[in-house]
Amino acid sequence: MSSCCWLALLALVPLAMATNPGVKVKLTENGIEYGKKIGMASLQQKLKTMKVPDLSGTERVAPIGKVKYSLTGITIVNLGLPNSALALVPDTGISLSITNAVISLHGNWKIRYLSFIKDSGSFDLEVNGLTVTDSITIKSDETGRPTVSSVNCVANVGSASIKFHGGASWLYNLFSDYIDKALRSALQKQICPLVADTITDMNPHLKTLNVLAKVDKYAEVEYSMVTSPTISNASIDFSLKGEFYNIGKHQEPPFSPMPFSLPPQVNNMLYIGISAFTTNSAGFVYNNAGALSLYITDDMIPPSSPIRLNTRTFGAFIPEIAKRFPGMMIKLLVKTVKEPTIFFEPNNGTVQASGSVTAYAIQPNTTLSPLFVLNMEGSVSARLYVTGVKLAGAVTLNKIEMTLETSYVGPFQVGSLDNIFLMVLKVAVIPKVNARLEKGFPLPAIGKMSLVNTQLQVLKDYMLIGTDVLFTG
Repeated sequence: MSSCCWLALLALVPLAMATNPGVKVKLTENGIEYGKKIGMASLQQKLKTMKVPDLSGTERVAPIGKVKYSLTGITIVNLGLPNSALALVPDTGISLSITNAVISLHGNWKIRYLSFIKDSGSFDLEVNGLTVTDSITIKSDETGRPTVSSVNCVANVGSASIKFHGGASWLYNLFSDYIDKALRSALQKQICPLVADTITDMNPHLKTLNVLAKVDKYAEVEYSMVTSPTISNASIDFSLKGEFYNIGKHQEPPFSPMPFSLPPQVNNMLYIGISAFTTNSAGFVYNNAGALSLYITDDMIPPSSPIRLNTRTFGAFIPEIAKRFPGMMIKLLVKTVKEPTIFFEPNNGTVQASGSVTAYAIQPNTTLSPLFVLNMEGSVSARLYVTGVKLAGAVTLNKIEMTLETSYVGPFQVGSLDNIFLMVLKVAVIPKVNARLEKGFPLPAIGKMSLVNTQLQVLKDYMLIGTDVLFTG
């Protein structure tokens, strides 16, 4: 399955959609070389299952006349593919070539001549200089997943030497050329269908490509292709949609992906570029779902804090609260009023968020009495990292600015509440946000794929993940 999973990276599907991608993927020569190694191992195992059918026929052999022969029980005892190459053909697909392959076979022979003379024994056939060339086409199925197929396969059996065991030795020399020709022809007919089967066998595994990957109960992210892959002699580049959607409701955000290009880095097998559009589409989705809101109560504040969420604390700054709602606890509702926006600059990710804070007094009968509503503009720094096959992150608070939207307890100076809300954000809101970001969201992946030797860089308008890949299972 490893080779199938890896070649799926080579088989991401072009779709006829003219839009900028949110995610770009580059497969380098190092990645192609890794794919070749595991792919050839898989192909070798497939070819070892080759079944050469029993052969029979009649040949005229001077000076004894017609000779009837049959070859049965033919099995492959050894097969080697010492020289192989998997290469990219610019703007076309993938080229497979195998040279100097060796096949050793063993079987039984039986002949009859002069109407009544019979002879039999066994034989060993050594085939050298076997060559196979093939082209692999890449297409899309109806779900936007890749399918691959074999075209223009050509197999050529080079030189062969046959050794007969048992029977009359003078007959071997007369008859060996006929048997050699028949076996070589039978092998050539078997090889290309097996190569085609090996390639076709990849298709069920290609369907594991997470074209639509569930993130959580609110969101899923789409990784379908938006343009045809760009193939050069050294790499293959894929353009993926890279957009978050609410589950079951694919609504486009009021912004579009901007074009970006991956740098010419080639040390890793794989490079994944994730634009600010992708992360901002996540903010749009979670804001639409109402997931970016949080009720905060006093039990979420550390016991050691001198600041408590009650009318006594707030009454020290807004006396009307203590007067009208003495001895009551306070509940805060913090929520976004529009989707947060992330900005990527070299080595720096910053999120700007606009929100509101509504304060309520909790009456003895649990009724909530509104106290005030504040507008809030905040900025956080984002640290991004790869864990498993997911992108995760954490944020730290940079600054916050608040203005009064509505007061139900008379006028007051908003700035007097700065320390309270800074504390609330740091000890109650930011940890909740980070707990969610720590879970991450899935990167484009296939099968049992692991990322190793991974580095992440934040660049202008996108982040770049450079990684090697390991397939298991």
